[in-house]
Amino acid sequence: MDIFLTAGIVMGLSAGFSPGPLTTLVISQALQFGTREGLKVALAPFITDAPVIFFSLFVLTRLSNAHAILASISIFGGLFLVYLATLSFRTTRLNVDIQHTAPRSLGKGTLTNFVSPHPYLFWMTVGAPYTVDAWTRSPLSAAGFLLGFYTCLVGAKMVMAVLAARSRRLLTGGAYGHVMRILGFLLLVFAYLMFRDGLRLLGLWT
Repeated sequence: MDIFLTAGIVMGLSAGFSPGPLTTLVISQALQFGTREGLKVALAPFITDAPVIFFSLFVLTRLSNAHAILASISIFGGLFLVYLATLSFRTTRLNVDIQHTAPRSLGKGTLTNFVSPHPYLFWMTVGAPYTVDAWTRSPLSAAGFLLGFYTCLVGAKMVMAVLAARSRRLLTGGAYGHVMRILGFLLLVFAYLMFRDGLRLLGLWT
């Protein structure tokens, strides 16, 4: 197996199953609206990451104020996660009639992933160098790295969406409200981490 394909698979699985804002949103949407909505959130990297990759390459090669840009993205992402956490805290019942709701899962997932600093930091420090190195070997190696990474990244989050949705019927009444509050708390934790990272990049947090 090509070393770059292997690297893509390992990194994709690690990113796909690791805790984070997008993972939390996948589980939250799957619990509240069903498997389909969780899967929509899982697809967000396919929409957001192409510009993220190009942006990261541009920053690495041409911009000198990358820290300020990443700090702004991180702080804005923290504010958005606070908004999502507020929605989770307000949710006390499982909405089973999803035909009359507007979960906007793909939009939420796209915005969550786009404003998160983690894809930018990954591609600036790991992904972009790996891709460039693979391309110098052969375009096929670069394609293998990207294919392995995104197949495993999105696939892992889809698995989590399916597993979460299968427990929907168990999460009714008070139990469901408790789960949503836990998810809201986790979103606030990630919002805090984003604020902290943003302030650190600006030199305002030691």
